Amino acid sequence: MPEPRPSLLDRALRVFTDVRPGEAGTAALLAVTGFFFLASANVAKVLREPLILVGGESGLTGAQLKSYTSAGAAMLLLLVVPLYGRLAGRVPRRRLMNVVSPVFIACFGAFFVLARLVVPVGVPFYVFLAVFNVMIVAQFWAFANDLYTDDQGKRLFPIVGVGATAGAAVGALAAGRAAALHLDLSLLFLVAAAPLILAVILTNVVDTRERRREEGADPSGMTSGLLPAATTQYRGATGEFRTVDDQYRAASGLHPTVARDQPVPEEPDTRSSTGAFTLVFRNPYLLMIALLVLLLNWVNTSGEIILSDFIARRAAEVAASPDGEQAIIAQFYGGFLATTNVLTLGIQMFLVSRFIKYLGVSGSLLVLPMIAFAGYGMMVFVPLLAAVRWAKIFENSTDYSLNNTVRHTLFLPTTREEKFKAKQVTDAFAQRAGDFLSAATVFVGTGLLGLAAARLAYVNLVLIAIWLVIAVSIGRRYNRLAAATRL
Repeated sequence: MPEPRPSLLDRALRVFTDVRPGEAGTAALLAVTGFFFLASANVAKVLREPLILVGGESGLTGAQLKSYTSAGAAMLLLLVVPLYGRLAGRVPRRRLMNVVSPVFIACFGAFFVLARLVVPVGVPFYVFLAVFNVMIVAQFWAFANDLYTDDQGKRLFPIVGVGATAGAAVGALAAGRAAALHLDLSLLFLVAAAPLILAVILTNVVDTRERRREEGADPSGMTSGLLPAATTQYRGATGEFRTVDDQYRAASGLHPTVARDQPVPEEPDTRSSTGAFTLVFRNPYLLMIALLVLLLNWVNTSGEIILSDFIARRAAEVAASPDGEQAIIAQFYGGFLATTNVLTLGIQMFLVSRFIKYLGVSGSLLVLPMIAFAGYGMMVFVPLLAAVRWAKIFENSTDYSLNNTVRHTLFLPTTREEKFKAKQVTDAFAQRAGDFLSAATVFVGTGLLGLAAARLAYVNLVLIAIWLVIAVSIGRRYNRLAAATRL
């Protein structure tokens, strides 16, 4: 039987990565879906700042607010993630996303109504957004992971990442433009909800498309359309669902739990009531991913504080008035964010797939910590604003492009249960815990000990050394796990 010929879209997307015949349609739809999810998240990010800073309802400094908000979000996620896991264990993935996403849409509507009634919403919206931004992105990437085999995901995730990266930039620009036109800020709640609605619609389109393909390939009916989103199965190299066996458990670091001399039932029960946090803490592979995300955000957030301190001191030295200081800071961050976004999109479009192809997932996982180590080392020995600026530009752009794609790729060879349940722990809870630890570090270092913010670079160097060790171990376990799913 001759191989199918690549479509025009297949050939067009080959500019970015290795696209096989028939793969471009779903990859492009996922990229557009990711565009809308990230556009919504970034509109909301722009909205939260004036609600806090201008409303003045909190009476807290920026560092205090971030610290308390990160702690509050982490505590809230301790309640929300287990509930999410229970739902994922009972309903198929489409219904899961059709329940969770509309809840967030309704929250945006509620905040709009409260804001129109002149009810202070700054602090509660700040906490809500700290949960929404990580949960909705983790859910989207869990869905993408559930569609692809390990080989397909490594090749096609860079395309999905292009859509998500572009959505983040467009969302922020659209919200900034709306603010520049002096529109009522409360309308931005509806602007944030609109792309989220479109993302939900596209999610249903992609799910329908993939269910048809699965049903044709697997007449047994064991498809993602009928099974709960979170099961103890994983996707094999040819796309079929397989039941976890001893080899898979050994590859992920778990001890075999089924004696080899016991007969295996013809139709094994794939349901599981294991909690999301339990999944992570009992599985060394997942636990290390959670630690990696925690360390990454701890380092990155502390780095943002260092950069803020450098530009604030520089503005105070140069400007003749407070208004002049604000203008210098605004101009600096405008150029900083623009350069970061352009570099991020360029890396995502043309370099990410090449890194993964030639370095592998395990090698690509080491790129960001090595760039970060070089950057913070330069901050220690060359404590100049220009050096700090470029160090953070390279760190952030690599994080938002290559590292973001590789981090989601780590879940390709995991079970559906780990994708939908554990990913909320590793991506959502661990990220907010890292933010909280960074805020605590800043509070202790600059507040209690009176150290200059630049000294935080020394702390980051120690954290990055630990991060590198964990990344190497994750890479080795990923390779073993991916090999086990191909057998």
